[in-house]
Amino acid sequence: MDLAQIRVAVLVEQQYQEMEVWYPVYRLREAGCKVTLIGPEAGVTYPSKLGYPAKSDKAAKDVSAEDFDAVVIPGGFAPDFIRRTEAMIRLVSAMAEQGKIVAAICHGPWVLCSTQALKGKKATCFFAIKDDVINAGAKYLDAEVVRDGNVITSRKPDDLPAFLQSILQAVTELQPAHAARGETVRR
Repeated sequence: MDLAQIRVAVLVEQQYQEMEVWYPVYRLREAGCKVTLIGPEAGVTYPSKLGYPAKSDKAAKDVSAEDFDAVVIPGGFAPDFIRRTEAMIRLVSAMAEQGKIVAAICHGPWVLCSTQALKGKKATCFFAIKDDVINAGAKYLDAEVVRDGNVITSRKPDDLPAFLQSILQAVTELQPAHAARGETVRR
């Protein structure tokens, strides 16, 4: 499959973990995917834990699950802020309900805890939120990456290579969102 047809949302908010945003962004772009940074507001620069800027391309309220094939949720403290924006939760929840790829690393599964995405799934996360993931209905596994259907989770930055390999494998198995609507992609 031509990955240029795949559209991926990467969520951004203040206090994100640098590697957990930029490693997926660059790996997915390198593979040919169209990556869009989604924040609570469009055109806002969100600083990472170390102050590294990530400027959102679009606001969560201005996009829908139908616009994307996959979403990547980084860790750091960003998930705590992401969960405060209803439009961000609605986007992730709708993508999970539609069977789109929902990938979360480190503290990223916190966002999934605010949806139904983890119910009955196997998942991993940073050990400090293990109880939250279990209480959200997941069976916790301590592994570098866990893929259960459309949900992909990893524990920490060291797991990024396995996390991205799993995401890239998953997107090669998809029919792109725009193709299902009969659209063509303009880059």
